[in-house]
Amino acid sequence: MSPETRAEIFKRLRAANPNPRSELVHGSPFELLVSVVLSAQATDKSVNFATAKLYRDARTPAALLRLGRRGLERYIKSIGLYRTKAKNLIATCKLLLEKHGGPVPRTREELEALPGVGRKTANVILNIAFGQPTIAVDTHIFRVANRTGIAPGKNVVTVEEKLLKVVPDEFKLDAHHWLILHGRYVCKARKPDCPKCTIRDLCEYRYKSE
Repeated sequence: MSPETRAEIFKRLRAANPNPRSELVHGSPFELLVSVVLSAQATDKSVNFATAKLYRDARTPAALLRLGRRGLERYIKSIGLYRTKAKNLIATCKLLLEKHGGPVPRTREELEALPGVGRKTANVILNIAFGQPTIAVDTHIFRVANRTGIAPGKNVVTVEEKLLKVVPDEFKLDAHHWLILHGRYVCKARKPDCPKCTIRDLCEYRYKSE
């Protein structure tokens, strides 16, 4: 795919959604961190349902810590892997208070040192909370990058590195949002909705739906 084609793809995605936002409801970097950890193998809708009550009662690391693991589990038990996630979040809250004085750290290394936080989660925090031009590659972005030809790769790290290399700078800050939303609602896994796709003519996928 040529640089001109990639640029046109992002121009169209931006025109369709000039101010993309995460669908995870949050009011602070800490709430975003909690929501992203909870979102692993879960839908944003299910996470937002659980955190609506959680964030009314506990919105800081200290408050979550006071709930304890069992208390936190009661809020998030509708989410998959909730016991493991509760354990990780309680451990994360302890580290945030002990090592960082409470605030969510702003570097990848410090974020990835938190329990339950991997490369993708760190990228989401850096991008959404702190405005860094990172691109978090989840299953949707991995699929879109490969299917369209924007940045094909055999694993998420390869795709991330390619996207950071080929996405024009003016689009990098919001590229993660545009690609994930495109994959979630248009370029879906089982059957892409090609007739409604704004980049259909630019996409290199050979098996477009009618």
